[in-house]
Amino acid sequence: MHRHFIFPCLAAVLLVSCSTPPKPAAEAPPPPPVIEEKQKIPNAKLKYLHNRNLQPQPTRALNVRSRCTHRDAVGTQTRLNLLVKEADVKNFDARINIKGKGSCHFALKEFAQDAKLPQVLLRHKQDKNCTVRMWEQGKDVTIAFNSCPQSCEGKAFDYLWPVVIDARTGRCH
Repeated sequence: MHRHFIFPCLAAVLLVSCSTPPKPAAEAPPPPPVIEEKQKIPNAKLKYLHNRNLQPQPTRALNVRSRCTHRDAVGTQTRLNLLVKEADVKNFDARINIKGKGSCHFALKEFAQDAKLPQVLLRHKQDKNCTVRMWEQGKDVTIAFNSCPQSCEGKAFDYLWPVVIDARTGRCH
C-alpha cells in the first residue's frame, strides 16, 4: 500500500518543482516629465531651429560680377557672364550644356527686370511664366531658372540646376 501512496506524492512534488514562481507585483510607471513653459515650442517647424543661433539673411542690393566656366562631375558645362550693380542687372549671358540632354541659353536681351529686392527677378519678354531669380545666401549667389523650357533644346530644361557663384571671387561651382 505504500507504493500506491508514494507515486502520487512524487508526481505532485515534480509538478510543483516545474511550476514557475509567481510574478512580482508590477511597479507603478514613473510620472511624466515636467516640461517648463519656456521649453515648449509653439510650432512644429520651429523645433528644428530651436537653440540655434540663426540670423535672418539681410535684405540688401545684390552686387556680383562673374565671368566663369565650370564643368561638374556629370559633365554639365556652364559658361556665365554676369554683372549686377546695386540689384540692377547690367549683363547676363548663361550657356549651360547638359551632357547627353542638350543645352540652354539665357541672355539679358530676352528678359526684362521685374524686381530688385528681395531678389533680382528677370521675366522673359515672350513667355511671362519664364523667370530667372538671383539671390545672395551667405558667400554664394544663386541663379535659378523657372518654367523656361523654350530657352533649352529638347528636354534639357528638365535637367537644369541653379548656377551657384562665389560672390567674392566670381567663380562658378
